[in-house]
Amino acid sequence: MKIVVDENIPYGREAFESLGEVVLRPGRAISPEDVRDADMLMVRSITKVNAALLDGSSVRFVATATIGVDHLDEPYLRERGVAYASAPGCNANSVGEYIVAALLVLAETRKFKLTDRKLGIIGHGNVGKRVEQKARALGMDVVLHDPPLARATRSMRYRPMEEILACPIITTHVPLTKSGPDATRHLLNESFFARCKTGTIILNTSRGSVCDGNALRAALESGKVGAAALDVWEGEPNVDLELLSNCAIATPHIAGYSFDGKVNGTRQIYEAACAFLGTPATWDPAPLLPEPEVPEVHADGNSESVQSELAAKVRDVYDITADDNHMRALLALPVEARGSHFDRLRKEYPRRREFHNTRAVVWPSNVALSEAFRNLEFRP
Repeated sequence: MKIVVDENIPYGREAFESLGEVVLRPGRAISPEDVRDADMLMVRSITKVNAALLDGSSVRFVATATIGVDHLDEPYLRERGVAYASAPGCNANSVGEYIVAALLVLAETRKFKLTDRKLGIIGHGNVGKRVEQKARALGMDVVLHDPPLARATRSMRYRPMEEILACPIITTHVPLTKSGPDATRHLLNESFFARCKTGTIILNTSRGSVCDGNALRAALESGKVGAAALDVWEGEPNVDLELLSNCAIATPHIAGYSFDGKVNGTRQIYEAACAFLGTPATWDPAPLLPEPEVPEVHADGNSESVQSELAAKVRDVYDITADDNHMRALLALPVEARGSHFDRLRKEYPRRREFHNTRAVVWPSNVALSEAFRNLEFRP
């Protein structure tokens, strides 16, 4: 059995070598020739899995080590009888921690308190739930908006869009869909920004096309939107440099790229492949995980600001400004080099571990600070 695996899937060879011959390929370069005699294909979000790739191949099973599936042509796969799977929730915690890092940087650099701000969360699936939990850990009130869940649950916790638009900070955690009553393509558009409060902060870590980049750029330039933190971009890997220049935080589609989250994705698609084959899943990534780069942080219990101390210690574990700096290098590159630079930032992304790998030591005792670290899932 031949299994083609995106080389950027951590432990891809180790996970799948017990099932067959593993061939590693760069995700964006996987070709029809690569999969012609393959039985299985394991990808991430940059590989378009459709007729152009799979027609004439022997592929029977496809899996993506991501939560999104918009890069899979699902109707085509079903019509052809190709089984497929994804990794729902695998990097939800990673994205949640990215949002924490972004919010803390925005609050500290723009001199406001997160406890004074309400966060509007569009989409309350695996990621949205994590973001809600972490926003509350930061002392924020939240407003939730998720029309499909609102209909399914009839819960009053899901509020109308008007209440989202009244929030000073809005973040999106939705799949990219292009049709139907809940289509999300260009959900954040000219009309959306016109209805926002002046000075609203926008964060998007879902998919680039959830946000109309031209509309956001205009809203930033006019001051209608006060700041934006973007991890995803229309037309990736080719990025609108004017929009990038106007963003407060700009990163190369890495919000979900914690090492822990990516390994979770590998494990989930390995288990899905085993289920497809009717084979017991025996591979365990735990013994392969390295020690965290930052095993411990020391926080000053005498600090006058819980938020500032959190911001400093979160930055020790995950410095989002470093990702922003690397992304902004695009601005100085010739047009022909920008796409490859974007892809290289993702492929060569440094190992980032999640907060639960790090112990937070607070001295002298500070109950509020210790509780905030605990609620953000640092080890006590």
